[in-house]
Amino acid sequence: MLQKTILWLESHLGTCSFKEHVGLECPGCGIQRSLIALLKGEVLESILLFPALLPLIAMFAFLGIHLVFKLKHGALVLKIFYIANIFLILSGYIYKIIIH
Repeated sequence: MLQKTILWLESHLGTCSFKEHVGLECPGCGIQRSLIALLKGEVLESILLFPALLPLIAMFAFLGIHLVFKLKHGALVLKIFYIANIFLILSGYIYKIIIH
């Protein structure tokens, strides 16, 4: 089942309209390939493609837990997750621009 999902995802990758029009990758470029690498078990490759994927998954999982259980400091933890993810996305984006 997972293999079929991975094959379907690989054959239905979306294109980045920002990259098509501007010629530069957008801050979200690589997230699809990163997710596919993660599903294949290639964690290091996933992190290299889009460093914020694992923290984003963790943030959304925590959001679900917080919505169900109404954690005392859940909103603060979500704010920290959000700031960390923004930092990772922007720093990864700046790194890609400088390297490429």
